[in-house]
Amino acid sequence: MGKRDRVVVVTGASSGIGRACALRFAERVGGLVLVARRAAALEELATECRGRGSEVLVAAVDVTDAEAVDRVAAQAVARFGRVDVWVNNAAVNLYGRTEEVPARLWHRVVQTNLFGTYHGVRAVLPWFREQGGGTLINVSSVLGHTGFPQQSAYAASKHGIRALGDCVRQEVRDVDGISVCTVLPGPVDTPLFRVAGNWTGRRVVPPGQPVPADRVAAAVLRCADRPRREVPVGGASRAGVLAARIAPGLVERAGARVLGRQHFADEATAPTEGNLFEPADFGARVDDGWRSGVDGRRRRGAKALLGAGLLLGAALVSASRAATTSRGRTRWARR
Repeated sequence: MGKRDRVVVVTGASSGIGRACALRFAERVGGLVLVARRAAALEELATECRGRGSEVLVAAVDVTDAEAVDRVAAQAVARFGRVDVWVNNAAVNLYGRTEEVPARLWHRVVQTNLFGTYHGVRAVLPWFREQGGGTLINVSSVLGHTGFPQQSAYAASKHGIRALGDCVRQEVRDVDGISVCTVLPGPVDTPLFRVAGNWTGRRVVPPGQPVPADRVAAAVLRCADRPRREVPVGGASRAGVLAARIAPGLVERAGARVLGRQHFADEATAPTEGNLFEPADFGARVDDGWRSGVDGRRRRGAKALLGAGLLLGAALVSASRAATTSRGRTRWARR
């Protein structure tokens, strides 16, 4: 089967990373299924994708509805005969201290991000097994490896997505043709920050220098062509993932003391549920202009912090290895 014959499903397709993925896939695959809550935004996107050469099926679905997601998979197979790639990307966010945000908002983030991903996995795997292969791509986050102040629901859901991918990857080893990939972006220039639920009292801004959504989409397409287990996107994400592995305590302290402050502007806002329960009436686009508006000092501070964390973590590992080697040599010398 050629790449142009493949069928791809993308959830959260109406904006941000999902929209960027849809536009890239439209130039390369024969069948494309676009999933999100906003029917009008999906229809507008579908027109653009058809103009790029792909046949498109639109599904205005909330991924928290397991039966609706099951129907998307069935409709995709009925329309195109198969599903080759399924991208679980739909996500929402919520800012606020864990003990202060309303419980139903916290629950909603996990229901959308983690349960929505699970519903996609559950819906497509039977079809992958029946046809003998397929690629599952779950969009997690660098926060799937660490935490972040006032984003406990989002980080917990992204940790869960990583764990879910790890479990499913082991469960499908009996079918050689099934691959499971986890994509790990850092901050991305999308409308997510603007439409998030916010209980902090301050306007949310992305920390550091967000990467373009299209860069994440490019990583998703690479996974579709050459599946990989985990794919960090951007230098900050790669540094953050590595630092979280080798110096988790340092990363936690850095997040609490510095990065958390950089995530909020000095501008008061009223509490909002954002787009947690109802789609926003704006933001049906890929980027949101954050890259051009990021303050240079804040950007340099975030990069310096990540770099320091990475270097210190590496130094700790090197020191530990040197100490272990030294102890081994001492024991050998005493024999």
